[in-house]
Amino acid sequence: MYSVCFCSIKSMELKVDYLDEERANSLENSLLEFEGEGALDPYDSDYVPPISIRCVSQDEVDQLPSIGLDEAVFDIADCVEADLEENLEAPSAASIPVFPIHDQVLVESDLINQQACIAYSKSLLQMANFLQLPLSKCHYSDHSTGTYCDGHPPFHVKSRPRGTALIIEWFCPRGHKLWSWNSQPKLKYGMQGGDFMLSTNILLSGNNFSKIALLFRFMNIRMVTSKTFYSVQGTYCLKSIQQFWEEKRNAIIKKLQSKDRVVALADGRMDSPGHSAMCCTYTTMDLDTMDIISVVNVDKRWVGYKSGVMEKAAFIQTFDSLTKEVNIKEIVTDAHVQIAALMHPERGRYKDQAITHSLDVWHAAKNLTKKLHAVGMISGQKLILGWIKDIVNHFWYACQHTSTREEFMDVWKGVLHHVTGEHEWGFGRCFHAPLAENPDKELIPHGSAAHVALSRIVLNQRWLKDIEKLLTFRTTAELESFQNHILMYAGKRFAFSFGVYEARTLLAALDYNHHNHRPVHVNIKGQVSHKRVYNKKSQRYSVHTVKETKDYGYIPELQTRILEKRLSSAGGLPKRRSIQADDPRALGPLSGISPPPTAELVQTQQRRGQDLCDT
Repeated sequence: MYSVCFCSIKSMELKVDYLDEERANSLENSLLEFEGEGALDPYDSDYVPPISIRCVSQDEVDQLPSIGLDEAVFDIADCVEADLEENLEAPSAASIPVFPIHDQVLVESDLINQQACIAYSKSLLQMANFLQLPLSKCHYSDHSTGTYCDGHPPFHVKSRPRGTALIIEWFCPRGHKLWSWNSQPKLKYGMQGGDFMLSTNILLSGNNFSKIALLFRFMNIRMVTSKTFYSVQGTYCLKSIQQFWEEKRNAIIKKLQSKDRVVALADGRMDSPGHSAMCCTYTTMDLDTMDIISVVNVDKRWVGYKSGVMEKAAFIQTFDSLTKEVNIKEIVTDAHVQIAALMHPERGRYKDQAITHSLDVWHAAKNLTKKLHAVGMISGQKLILGWIKDIVNHFWYACQHTSTREEFMDVWKGVLHHVTGEHEWGFGRCFHAPLAENPDKELIPHGSAAHVALSRIVLNQRWLKDIEKLLTFRTTAELESFQNHILMYAGKRFAFSFGVYEARTLLAALDYNHHNHRPVHVNIKGQVSHKRVYNKKSQRYSVHTVKETKDYGYIPELQTRILEKRLSSAGGLPKRRSIQADDPRALGPLSGISPPPTAELVQTQQRRGQDLCDT
């Protein structure tokens, strides 16, 4: 029973001091009420006005506090009488401020491109201790006893780390938590935004977890666990990167489909040197735009654990796919024997494709240099060493200015006369202008051991059988530059699972294509900027044009895709991630042999210097 004032129907005045619940809700003390002004509409015969049954004492009832779910279902009162323990009064709603809730990430823009910083815990605590909560007393209440805390300021401030974040909490003198603040916004299912973005951007920037974790350890910054990193990477990043690359690649392919003739540069790269390679990345570039148009990765387990045939398998996959998408008329590769066999015009797998197979003239020039240097190191043939540069440049000139095998041989064989000082002979002559005498360069006598050795190289039929493939004068130097670019994302000193390695190579391709057409940098004088680079091998400087700084403009879009995958997920991070059917790990260990138990290895392994009798 609550003390109120109410009235009856007749007098509109309540004659009792207490509200009788049964009487107040009785139909005898009620009337019909039409909702809203002008509810009755005489012009509409079908109109039914909204009416309701109203207690006469409704005005007084409206002044009563409403019953919430806690009291209606759980029988927990929101207020207590004034004569409870310690005679404490319930704080009014106006006296309890509304504290900000934890910052939530609801859409991608809540996190992407948001500014972050490094803050020290000591500095944050200094600020938190200086601030005062807008509370005159603790607002904690014990629902079981109905008592209220009498804690008054000053309130205590404590901090605790969680992942890479810091949580600051305010407590009253009796230990009741008044409010907590997190230095990072939260995602669905409780993960912190900074932890998620750190795990994502370690991969997107080409870094690896162990090195970043060591950096954080040196700076005494809390780090996400390796389990969290690998789980975020595998659950949200890998597929998003692959889909993002396919979208960007499809846009490039669509432009190339309007061209009648596409010249493709192709080259393979192993993830580690020697026969220990696990993956082969075969990359294809369009000659005109210098854009990467295909990246194919092949795992060693897909080719019967034979690393020597990975490049061939990757080339087949690349060729079969690209020839269906664009009109390739010429493909340029290095002198890989297996690929040359596939492109053989009479016996090759692709002999009916009518596609020209060209070889990289730069690789041919390097191989020629190696052969000349090798024979020049032999006793009695050292005169060749002084002519290597001239001979290789002559080869370069012959490939550039001839179009048939006969034309090439006429020019190429002239070098055997040139090194002896003979510039006109029989039916031929050198094409250079008159040369000044160079006393420092010794001529190679005709018929000498050095001249005979040089003749064997120049006229070697095995080396000359594919010379037509060099006369298109193509080089994959730009593509080799991209292969070095992959080292930023997938260094050969680090091992990655196949899915992660593939994602890293695709990130390298995205980076390369996005920044491929950057404008050159112009200094304050309006001049194009250049830098010199020293080559230890040639012991010479070369000049490179400086381009504008990379902007990585595609990264926010890729971050958004990854974050969107998390926000739209139906759950948090999976406790265990199963191996997909297309994952080469499903075929077994990379070695092809199941590893024995570690305890067994400890028992059987013999260390260097250990006495055999001790084993």
